[in-house]
Order: sequence, then structure tokens, then C-alpha cells
Amino acid sequence: MSSSDPNDRVAAVRAFNRFYTHRIGVLHEGLVDSGFTLTESRLLWEFAHQAQPTAGELARSLDLDPGYLSRLLRGLRERGLIEATPSASDARQSHLSLTAAGRAAFAPLDSGSQQQVQALLAALDEPSQQQLLQAMGTLQRLLDDDPARRTREPYLLRPHRPGDIGWVIARHGALYAQEYRWDIGFEALVARIAAAFIERFDPAREACWIAERDGANVGCVFLVQARDEATQAVQDGVAQLRMLLVEPSARGLGLGRRLVQECERFARQAGYRRITLWTNANLLAARGIYAAAGYRLVATEPHHSFGHDLVGETWNLDLT
Repeated sequence: MSSSDPNDRVAAVRAFNRFYTHRIGVLHEGLVDSGFTLTESRLLWEFAHQAQPTAGELARSLDLDPGYLSRLLRGLRERGLIEATPSASDARQSHLSLTAAGRAAFAPLDSGSQQQVQALLAALDEPSQQQLLQAMGTLQRLLDDDPARRTREPYLLRPHRPGDIGWVIARHGALYAQEYRWDIGFEALVARIAAAFIERFDPAREACWIAERDGANVGCVFLVQARDEATQAVQDGVAQLRMLLVEPSARGLGLGRRLVQECERFARQAGYRRITLWTNANLLAARGIYAAAGYRLVATEPHHSFGHDLVGETWNLDLT
């Protein structure tokens, strides 16, 4: 919803809540036909995945009213599903855990929930599944009440796979047009570099890292065998860092720094003596990352490219 009216936005969130709770069946009397309510099911899950929590710890982690939680726990104890062990350090506290009957009751509940989600995902094709996971991750991150988790969400680094190179080209073209007003000539340059990487790819000497967050690509960098720009002759012992990119949504996580570090680690392992890179003076964030990683500016050259007067820069990192 694009409305700026706060009431419209509240209505949209409430409509989504009604849709989703209906879709996953939490309005039923028993979750996944188990006979347990949603809250009871969550408590059983906590007992199965925590090491003997206390009632106070559960109340805090689940944000439940202590009195309400006490009644739920009493019901589970009366059914023989949980047991209490007095704390050795505090006589006022008891550690709670599942009994054998509780573990037996939780097993079909857990497998039923697993099968329910599998069926939900099976109705979607692979791109739709990825889109769903990305949207869920975004919701969780934006609504998380822990500021640390909102700002330090983990990301995954992995090698390239089919489809990634097209993403690299498209996102370079779109982001540099948006942020620097570079024309489509830059996208054409990136396409040529990316095509050459695929055609010449030597996994012992070259690598690509794709960063994922919430199931979506959010960054990349390439390390390749350096070549003379005019003759394409190999420069012995020299690697080239190329096409570093971090999506705006993933900035501030240290991802750019991590990608550059991976290039250095790989280059040392592959036996390179130096890493070189070419950038432009107006790309301040990237230049800051290179300088912090120990790269030195060794040459500058004015040029007119991508619709602008620019200053190209060559930076080197000595690995010896």
C-alpha cells in the first residue's frame, strides 16, 4: 500500500495479519490438529530447544504475562508433559523440561508443522519461494524490537551460480545510474568484464563472491588474473579486484570490507604477489574501504566516460 494516510497503513497491516493467521491455521482450536493451542505449542517448542528454562526466563523471552504463563505451565504439568527441577543456585526458581510424554507429544506437533510449511512452499515455484523468503526476512528485520539484530543481520557469502552474473550486470547499471547518473555505457563495460570472467574462469586463480541476505543478492566482488588492458597479456603474480558492489539495503554491515578481505585471503592462498584495482575518485565509500585495507593509490588519470568527466585511479596492495 502506498497511501500516506496512517489509518490506511494500519488497516493494511491488520488485513495482512488476518490473512496470514488464517492461511497458516492458527485460528483452529488445535494447531495442526494436535489439540494444543498456539501458545501451548510454542511453549513445547521452547522446552524442546532450550536447556531447562525457568518460568521467568520464558516470560521474558516470549513477552508473556507471568500469571497467564503460570496457568499454562500448570496445565502442562497436570497433563504430565513437563516437570520441574529445583534450582541448585536459587531455591525460589525451578528449571522446567519435557517429560518422556512431553517429548512424545511434541514430536507429531513438530513434524505436522514442518509438513504444513512444506505444503505451503510446494505450491510456489522457485522464484516465488525466494521472493517469499526475502519478504519474510524483511518483515522480521524491520519489526524486530532488538536494535542490534536490526542493524547486524547476518549475510551469506557464496560462489557465483547461474543467474548471478546477469544480476551483477543489471545492478551495477541500475545503481550507478541512480547514484552517480552514469549512462548505459557503464553497464556495457560491466557486461564485457563479466562475460570475460565466465569465459576465462580459472577456479584455482580466480573467484567471485556473491553476498546473500534474506535470500536475495545484496553484494558481490570478483578477483581475477590481471591482464594488460591493450594486449590482454597475463601480468604474472598480479590479481585484479573488480566489480565490488553493495546494495543500499546492506550498507553499514561491514559487507564491503568483508568482500575486500576475502579477495586478499584468496589472493594470498593462490600465490599472487600483488592485487591491483581501478576505480574513480568520486566513489568515496569504495576508496575508503580500499585505503582501510592497506591499498595505496599509485596512479590517477582524467577521462571522460559514462557521460561524465571523471578521474580514474589505480590502487595496489602489496602481498609480499
